[in-house]
Amino acid sequence: MTAKNFAACMKHVLIFEGGRVDDPHDPGGRTNQGVIQRVYDGWRERNGKPRQDVYRMTVPERDAIYREGYWNQIRGDELPPGIDIVVFDGAVNSGPQQSVKWLQRALGVARIDGVVGPATLAAIDAHPDHDALVAAMCERRLAFLRALRSWARFGKGWSSRVGQVRRIGQAWAAGANDDGRGVALTGAGAKAPIENASPLPARAPADAASGAGIASGGIAGTLQSTKDSLEPLAGSSRVIDYLIVGLALLCAALVIGGLGYRWYAARRASDMADALDLPAGVAA
Repeated sequence: MTAKNFAACMKHVLIFEGGRVDDPHDPGGRTNQGVIQRVYDGWRERNGKPRQDVYRMTVPERDAIYREGYWNQIRGDELPPGIDIVVFDGAVNSGPQQSVKWLQRALGVARIDGVVGPATLAAIDAHPDHDALVAAMCERRLAFLRALRSWARFGKGWSSRVGQVRRIGQAWAAGANDDGRGVALTGAGAKAPIENASPLPARAPADAASGAGIASGGIAGTLQSTKDSLEPLAGSSRVIDYLIVGLALLCAALVIGGLGYRWYAARRASDMADALDLPAGVAA
C-alpha cells in the first residue's frame, strides 16, 4: 500500500457518506455521495458549467471534487498510509482545515493553522508511533463532534464512523490491509462543520445574580441594599426580623451559587474551546 492511496480511501469514505440525502437537520442540506449542493455549484461554476441539481452529479465529477476539494487540500499523496484515510475522512465530514488541525494537535506542533506544510509533514515523519497518532486524531475528532449542536441527533452515526476510520487507519499504519466493507449507520454522513458548534456557556446569568460580588451590584447586591435599609428596624417586628434573616441567607446563596456557576461556565467554555480548536482567549 503506497502513500498515493486516493482510490482506497475513497472506497471507505463513500460508504460512510452514503447516497442521496436531503435531511433538513443535516447542516450540509441536499447531498449526493457526500457532495453538498453548494460545493457542487461552486465546482461547476469554476469549470465553466451551469448549475444543476447535485443529484445529477456524474462519477467523474464526484471524484474530481473529492480530489481537488479534499485530497489535494490535505496533501493526501504525501501522507503515510493510515494517516491519509483519517485526515481525508475528517476533511470530507468537517472540512480540510478542521481535520488538519486534529492532525496538528495530535502531533503537538507549535502552529495549529489547519494547513499541511513542511513542518507538519516533518512532524509526521518524525512521529515514532503512527498507530498512536491515528488514535489521538480520532479522539480529538470525537471531542469536536460532541461539541456540536447536532451531536444528540447524529452522534451515534458519527461515533461509529470515527471508530471504523480508526480501525482502518491503524491497520494501514501497521502495514496490514483492512478492506472489509464498512457499515454506515444513520447519520454517519451528516456534515459536521464548526459552524454547527454549540454556543459557549454564558456567564451573564451568574453575574446578574451575584454581581461577581456584593459590591458590584446585581441581584444579590440589590437584595443586600434592601436588607441594609431594614437593619434599623430590627427588633421592631418579628416579620421584619424574619425578613432580614431571609434576605441575608438569600444574598449568600446567590453569591455562592453565582460564583459556582461562573467557575462551571469558565471550565465548560475552556473545554469546548479546546475541543473546537478555537484560538486562545476565546473562552475567557
